[in-house]
Amino acid sequence: MGKGCLTASKYFLFLFNLIFFLFGAVVMGFGLWLLLDNQSFIVVLNNSMAVKVSCYILIGVGAFSMLLGFLGCLGAIYEIRCLLGLYFTCLLFILIAQITAGALMYFQKDTLNEEMSKIVTKVLDNYPGNNSTTEQAWDFIQRNMECCGWSGRMDWSGNMVIVNSSQLLFPCSCQNISLVSGNFSDSGFCEAQTPDWPVYDVGCASSVESWLLTNIGVVLGICLGVALIELLGMILSICLCRNIHTEDYTKVPKY
Repeated sequence: MGKGCLTASKYFLFLFNLIFFLFGAVVMGFGLWLLLDNQSFIVVLNNSMAVKVSCYILIGVGAFSMLLGFLGCLGAIYEIRCLLGLYFTCLLFILIAQITAGALMYFQKDTLNEEMSKIVTKVLDNYPGNNSTTEQAWDFIQRNMECCGWSGRMDWSGNMVIVNSSQLLFPCSCQNISLVSGNFSDSGFCEAQTPDWPVYDVGCASSVESWLLTNIGVVLGICLGVALIELLGMILSICLCRNIHTEDYTKVPKY
């Protein structure tokens, strides 16, 4: 490789790692946001250890990506072969892990849906209508996605407040605004005039699935873009590593 190509590869790799560092910061920030934001879906699923672990994994991946980006920048600018080799190996493992995680999520989607249904049903059964952080998050989801329950409105049939009340209560955040008039609450419980609740018929699982199908091109594009960027980083790092000249100590004069 010529000196000009080597220099270009070095600075391209530095720029790539700078972007990779910023990407890690975004991923870590996203994981922190899921854990700390009161309006995020993680608040609703705070009883699920698996979901919490997933958020901690996001934070860990982000921090690791930032460290990897820093090491890559250091190895590229100062032409340190061991750092470049370590960087290539880490990127390879990350790419394999991403492919494995994607395959597991695809083939285990029914199991994931069942787990989500159990978690949300437990949340709905214990929904007291006190406007707590968890309730605010679930109300926000139902109100904005125009859905009711996870599978449908019947998910609310086990709620203790509704079961034990002498009134015809239903969750206000499920209320279909096209079926009511006047002022209405968007949290807690509302009283229905008839046993047929004026709520959305679709469950939030269907709304989430519809959103994913609508945005599948964007999701796949992002995943493919990340994989291509990682491949580019691997190619640049191994080329730079192979073409960095080391001193030939066999030619050093002996005294």
